[in-house]
Amino acid sequence: MLFGRRNTLSWLRRLRSALWPRSGWRRSARYAVHRLSRLPASPYRIAAGFACGAAISFTPLMGFHFLGAALLSILMRGNVLASALGTAIGNPWTFPFIWAWTFTFGRWLIGHSRELEPLPEHISLGYILDHLDEVFIPMLVGSLPTAVAAWFLAYVITFRIVRGYQRARRLRLLRGRRRAKWARFRRKAPQK
Repeated sequence: MLFGRRNTLSWLRRLRSALWPRSGWRRSARYAVHRLSRLPASPYRIAAGFACGAAISFTPLMGFHFLGAALLSILMRGNVLASALGTAIGNPWTFPFIWAWTFTFGRWLIGHSRELEPLPEHISLGYILDHLDEVFIPMLVGSLPTAVAAWFLAYVITFRIVRGYQRARRLRLLRGRRRAKWARFRRKAPQK
């Protein structure tokens, strides 16, 4: 492998680095922003794709987030790769909060808020699918308005970041071209 490790990591070290990056969260987030901003597409397409991935992350359709984000991104003429990056909003750190919110909000929207039942401690996809009426339907109902709000929020933030990044990059490239042109001109000019 071209960029493979000389000494392979154990499964425990791989798990640790997946949950807590070795270079830190700030550097990992900056890297993700740079990768997202440098995608070869317009700011609208990147932002729409990322927002589709973020919105799908709020649904209880575990296992279908990538596919759902890609389909929604294609429908909205967004970038499919950006939608895959957007699904990172839903991760092991955020899913407990997302599920608790969508479950509670969905129960409130349906009208079951009088009987306040918390989510079970050990919730899993199997538990959600086994209890469709009690868990899955309220989570789905609560996730739809939440996903729409998350889409708009993710779109606005991502659009501004990508537009600013791409403008600054174009200006840097333009300045570099002007400097190169000026240097060529100075080399060709006769010296007295």
